[in-house]
Amino acid sequence: QVQLVESGGGFVQPGGSLRLSCAASGFTFSGYAMRWYRQAPGKERELVAGMSSHGGVTHYADSVKGRFTISRDNAKTTMYLQMKSLNPEDTAVYYCNAVSSPNSYWGQGTQVTVSS
Repeated sequence: QVQLVESGGGFVQPGGSLRLSCAASGFTFSGYAMRWYRQAPGKERELVAGMSSHGGVTHYADSVKGRFTISRDNAKTTMYLQMKSLNPEDTAVYYCNAVSSPNSYWGQGTQVTVSS
């Protein structure tokens, strides 16, 4: 049974930091590219960051470059998103996604709220 379970979301003040985790099970984690998406109220889901299966290639949305860092630990079958200098525009539900064509798996999401 495939599972992606996000954790680490919460409420943080502007300028603060959070670290999201995505624990994976039920598939060969090391063979999948991993991505973080987010969806704010009333907006489409957008790609935030992605990493290749062995971690050698990463990409980021322009809005988070220099502030967010994606990483993965294939031994622990877990992906992370370190978020710094958070601002209210980062408020959204954050989802992890595992992709290896034709398969694509999603987590249930974790809420991040940035507000003073």
